Amino acid sequence: MEEGARRATTGQPYEYCMFSISIFNNKGGVGKTTLTFHFAHALADLGKKVLVVDLDPQCNLTILAMSDRSIFGIWDAEDAFMPDFGAFEDLDLEDRDKLLSKPRSTHFLLKSAEDGLTDFEETPQPVRIGSSIWLLPGRLTLHSYEDKIGERWSNCYKGDPLAIRTITQIRTIAARYAEEYDFDFVIFDTSPSLGMLNRVILSMTDGFIIPCLPDKFSLYGIKNIGNALARWKSEFETILSLQASTRRRLFPRHFVRFLGYTIYNARPYRQNPPINRWNLASGHFHFAQQIPETIRGAIPEEIRAHLTDDDINEPIGGTAVMHTHNTLPNIAQKYHQPIWKLPSLSGLSKADENTIRINRDAYTRTRQQYASFAEDVIDRIERI
Repeated sequence: MEEGARRATTGQPYEYCMFSISIFNNKGGVGKTTLTFHFAHALADLGKKVLVVDLDPQCNLTILAMSDRSIFGIWDAEDAFMPDFGAFEDLDLEDRDKLLSKPRSTHFLLKSAEDGLTDFEETPQPVRIGSSIWLLPGRLTLHSYEDKIGERWSNCYKGDPLAIRTITQIRTIAARYAEEYDFDFVIFDTSPSLGMLNRVILSMTDGFIIPCLPDKFSLYGIKNIGNALARWKSEFETILSLQASTRRRLFPRHFVRFLGYTIYNARPYRQNPPINRWNLASGHFHFAQQIPETIRGAIPEEIRAHLTDDDINEPIGGTAVMHTHNTLPNIAQKYHQPIWKLPSLSGLSKADENTIRINRDAYTRTRQQYASFAEDVIDRIERI
């Protein structure tokens, strides 16, 4: 991959040559960012080129993947232009090229559409966070893009070019990076909101995964998602039907497809033989076993039609990542690395080194567990 900003190799619209996945639940604390980070690394380990995009204004994925110094270096360079992107357009060509030669945040990349200005031709390099994995870092100001979506939403039904550009820009950026850097997958990390930003992200994504906790709140979250998806699908199809053929290329070929769910940090049953099919403590199994029927009742059938009954009855990858995490992600966040790489990492503190050495097998085992998860996702995608 070349260093610095890259020029577009074709004109708009870009060919959407990869598969995009949103990780989403209408509930916080379900392991969404942990899943996004480790799933992306697992895909990379399977030989895929992956871009992860932080579209959560809380920026948890960025904080997990990057050092504070690197994050603030990106944000500080952009601060002067975020209140009014016209200040960027006023820069001379040399200063513009210098700014675009370094990684830029997702909000910076979206800002020209937010302010109704012309897109820049250069594509700032993404942040490399692994051998075949890159990141578009988040920014705390992204909520202002959501406000702009809300202001322009009704104009999408009139075919207003700026409104259409605003709701398709996330997809356009993903496609642009995929074309220029040959990414196989783009994974979006999202907030737990059912607001306008996630309406656009989900509607413009190829597939989505719901991470769940084994509790009542996750069941309600699935129901909320299902109700929202039914509305969003109707709006998506109406807006798409009103577009000229040239603008339809900015949209996905069909509304987002459901890929499945995970159960995060479920407590295993500690005695043999297992008391249920997922080897869960009875309190967690009580709620976990209700997830498949909740999905059948909440997620519109046409969004999940490619999935078999077995796909819905079991989490993605079966029990592969169900019991995986516990406190392991805390140390992964500290060192900005996936769990399975920590035992071989240099520069660990003495206390962390001792903890990891004692539990080495638990850390290294997560690599195959996430590989099983990623392989199942790929299989489900191939059936769409």
